[in-house]
Amino acid sequence: MRHLTVLVIACVGVVACLSPRAARAQPATPIPPVTDADRAAAFPDVESYATQDSAVHSFVLVDQLEWHGSDAHEGPSWDSTGWIGGDLHRLWFRTAGDADGGHLDEAEAHLLYGRAFARWWDVVVGVRQDVRPGPAQSWLAVGVQGLVPYWFEIEATAYFGTGGRTAARLEAEYELLLTNRLVLQPLAEFNLFGKTDLARGIGAGLSTIHGELRLRYEIRREFAPYVGIGWRNTFGDTSSLARAAGDSSGGRRLLAGLRLWF
Repeated sequence: MRHLTVLVIACVGVVACLSPRAARAQPATPIPPVTDADRAAAFPDVESYATQDSAVHSFVLVDQLEWHGSDAHEGPSWDSTGWIGGDLHRLWFRTAGDADGGHLDEAEAHLLYGRAFARWWDVVVGVRQDVRPGPAQSWLAVGVQGLVPYWFEIEATAYFGTGGRTAARLEAEYELLLTNRLVLQPLAEFNLFGKTDLARGIGAGLSTIHGELRLRYEIRREFAPYVGIGWRNTFGDTSSLARAAGDSSGGRRLLAGLRLWF
């Protein structure tokens, strides 16, 4: 009898749920329709987070701050580069030079605008100012810089000076990690000129090739002493002008210095 009572109650409940009257049943308190004010209150305007895509950064690398010495020449030399800007647009500087016997032998400076045009490449345009050797010389500089496969760093720059003078420079550099701290750094530089310049001892064509090999120990990534050796050879008319002036057409020198970046 008890089971029959439970079954009857269950059937009555099912019939009540399925009846049209039950389907039309309304809640005791009707839900009002959603208005625009309700939507605005549910999704208010909030201040978005600031992004870093347009931030300005800077970097300075003193790649060579060293003392060089050979049988005939010795003195300090430097080579540094840096930039300020964002991911696409940057203002670059380059400066390099050396002294011999207490006198400034060579010195130059670049100021360039750089624009990234590929993942690892920038096009640069700006000015170069030569202080030594000879009288000061200004150039318009146009070039590219970046990484080629196997992580060779390349700088290729063309120069246009007063009086129809032209020049070109190609520099290639590589860093080979012997250990986590010990790094071998070879470098090669080629210089070409369109005209002979007697005041500066420069001949037309391939003028000089520099080769350098440095071994540094990174005490910190930003601070590394190094030792190395450098070669310099002149060619063509430049070699002839050097010999006529009583200078060597090439030679080797020992290097010792510091590499810094910040």
